[in-house]
Amino acid sequence: MASSPLNLRKKLTAYRYLTGPDDAAFCHRVTEALNQGWSLYGPPTLTFDATKGRVICGQAITKDVEGAEYSSELKLSEL
Repeated sequence: MASSPLNLRKKLTAYRYLTGPDDAAFCHRVTEALNQGWSLYGPPTLTFDATKGRVICGQAITKDVEGAEYSSELKLSEL
């Protein structure tokens, strides 16, 4: 079977883990990422910071980017 140019396209799957206090600002960060093409990856996580007396949220997100290659220099927040 011959390869077509479509089969040779590179696709990068990027991964980020957003963290922050359980507040509106954290929810806005996740919402912004979703509206920039990122997808939720698994359920959110919560932990309690006893020193500061607050709940900390975490949410993993992923994004598929066509025509990109991985590099450790890649700025994931700019994808």
